[in-house]
Amino acid sequence: MDVFLMVRRKKTTIFLDAKENTTVYELKKMVEGITKVPPENQELYKDDEVMENNKILGDYGLNCSTAKAQAPAQVGLAYRDNETLGFESLEITPLSSPPELPDVMKPPETQSHEQTMA
Repeated sequence: MDVFLMVRRKKTTIFLDAKENTTVYELKKMVEGITKVPPENQELYKDDEVMENNKILGDYGLNCSTAKAQAPAQVGLAYRDNETLGFESLEITPLSSPPELPDVMKPPETQSHEQTMA
């Protein structure tokens, strides 16, 4: 079954779909196809836990019931820092909330039925 993922790093969000038995390394290869960053320079996180290359997505609870198309599961992404040769700390910018609708765009209030009959 398909697993739908949001791979997030800072302000970047990548939407991917994979299978439950896809390995973390294969997922990194998919990310490489978009970001041009090789798998060895990527670190993926599920709930602040570093995902291991040889494990499959199902090992991290990523399956068709937890990662749906309308509600993809979030996976964090960090890159290797060339200066320190370690990985940068995981940083994900929160998604913004839409602004409140202006009054003219809100649905009309329901009319009260308290009109008196004459």
